[in-house]
Amino acid sequence: MGAALTRYRVVAYVVGVVLIALVVVGMPLKYLWDDPVVVETIGPAHGFLYMVYLLVTFDLGRRARWPLGRMVLVMLAGTIPFVSFFAERAVTRQVREPEPVAG
Repeated sequence: MGAALTRYRVVAYVVGVVLIALVVVGMPLKYLWDDPVVVETIGPAHGFLYMVYLLVTFDLGRRARWPLGRMVLVMLAGTIPFVSFFAERAVTRQVREPEPVAG
């Protein structure tokens, strides 16, 4: 599961950075200064990367045996600026911690 976690962490970080660039740089340029070039460039890149994020999240969630609700919440983290960073830390912590054994 280590490789799946690494893939997830890298993609979550990249998606988070691209989304922040889109929202913080691209959107003001488009709507305040009528310059859509950043949105036209970064927007499709974020869309593609988000699809990759969904795939790697699904793969990790399947391997970690997450319930569907948890998997959907982690997938949605790539749509809100900065949230993918928090989700990545929480997911990494949860996946790396061993499950408590009932005894």
